[in-house]
This record gives sequence, C-alpha cells and structure tokens, in this order.
Amino acid sequence: MSGFGVAGPPPAPSIPGWDHLRTGKVRDLYTNSSGQLLLVASDRVSAFDWVLPTAIPGKGAVLTQLSLFWFEKLADVVPNHIVSSDVPDVVKGRAVIVRPLEMFPIECVARGYLTGSGWSEYKTSRTVCGIALPEGLLDGSALPTNIFTPATKAEVGDHDINIDFDEAMRISPEAGQLRDLTLKLYGVAADYAKERGIILADTKFEFGHDSNGQITLGDEALTPDSSRFWEASTWVPGGAQASFDKQYLRDYLTSSGWDRESAPPELPGDIVEKTAQRYRDAYLRLTGTQFH
Repeated sequence: MSGFGVAGPPPAPSIPGWDHLRTGKVRDLYTNSSGQLLLVASDRVSAFDWVLPTAIPGKGAVLTQLSLFWFEKLADVVPNHIVSSDVPDVVKGRAVIVRPLEMFPIECVARGYLTGSGWSEYKTSRTVCGIALPEGLLDGSALPTNIFTPATKAEVGDHDINIDFDEAMRISPEAGQLRDLTLKLYGVAADYAKERGIILADTKFEFGHDSNGQITLGDEALTPDSSRFWEASTWVPGGAQASFDKQYLRDYLTSSGWDRESAPPELPGDIVEKTAQRYRDAYLRLTGTQFH
C-alpha cells in the first residue's frame, strides 16, 4: 500500500541551484553544493497515513511561517536547524534553508490530554505507551501530568507505531534527553497557547544531532499538522473538540465511507476551504497576526 495512492508521489518542482533529494508526505527536500538543505512545505495534506488527492491552498506557507514563529520562541530551550528563510522565489514563504541533522529514529510526542491513539489504547488497557493512567478518564480529558509517548518513524504509507519508553531507549540511548526536551518544549508551548485561548492537546517533535553532536530541533514545530489545537472556551471532555487542526478533515473522511485501504477520495470544495480556514485561524490565534 502506498500512502500516495495509485498515482505515487507528485513530481517535485525544479529549483535552480538545488538538487531534489526526496519527497515525503507533505515536504520536498533539496540540497545544494554547500551541503545545506532546502525544506519545502507543499499544500499536500495527509490523513490516516495517506496523502489525499486534494491540496489545501496556502497550507504549506502556514506550516512554514508558524514553525518559524515557534522556532524563534523556543530558541532558548533548544537550538533548531533553521539557517535562513531567504529562499528562491518559486517557493517563497513556504520553504526554509536548514542545517543537515543526523535525525533520531523516534518520533517524540508529548501529551497533556487523552485523545487519538492514546484514547484508543486507554480504553483497552488504562495505559498510554506503557504509562499507567487513572480510571475514569474520557476522550479529551486532561491528563494528571504531561507524558512522553514516543513512536517509531514510518516510511510513507506505513503507520507510526506507539512504543513504551524502554523500547525508545533500546532504539535510541539518548531517549531520556529527548523525553526531557520534549516535555519542556511542550510545557512552554502549552502555557503560551493557553494564554491565546487554545489548548495544545498533544504535539510531535523531531530531533537530530548537528555537526557538533548537539541535540537540535528539526522538521516542523507546533503546527496544525504535528499538533492538536483545541478551542479552550468550549473544551468539554467526552468527545470531539472544536479544533484548529486537520481533525475537521479527518472527521469528514471518517463519515464519508472511505475504507482507508483504497486510495482516498477527492475532497469537496467546502471541506477544503473550511480546513484551510482552520489553518489560518490557528496562525492568527497563536501569532496575533493575520496570515497573508
């Protein structure tokens, strides 16, 4: 099964001075003669480990600009891979030049609320990634304390698999440092988001070693693609929450009758626009400025 469906990944645009390295679900990666990387966020959108056939206009730029906002805000906590946002005009606004990192082979996920795959696991075992949780929690409940719930990194079309901390340590001996960094970043970001009327339910970070061996934050940071952002004023545990992420799109796909095994359907125009609006709303609420 391919996460891009029967057509395979779309061709990456040609960018003068940059050689295409690879195409992921959402991003295209390039390199130049100096060894720098150009990370380009497309308007592609993924759900349930599939890249959908319909793009979300402006999404790549929102992801890039919001990541830059967070990288700057969190720079005192951990260094990041950003070199410059001065990129070729063809990808202006939706690409960054970054330092190459030797990435750790685990996804670093922090959760302050019970939902998604965590809720699914809790219903059967009262645990999330091996962490015991109290009885009586609901979908959307705040957790007694923020938790680190790592996952394996999947190839395009495969599922990320939640793992416990012991397994994370076996995969990466520095998992303890990654856990501490992940929870610190999440705490700072969640406190800031709460001031803006948004609950940061959970988020995913990716880290790597830079050329000096320093642990560095890479990929994206605290975007609607890598996080669950909820409306704080209407939060009530016990079901779906009003969100500023792609949960709206996931909910549509769940109700559409799609089996998740065959290639996903095209998205209706109103779903595309409402999803795009949620991305723009997240940017406005978090940064305090309209996205242009």
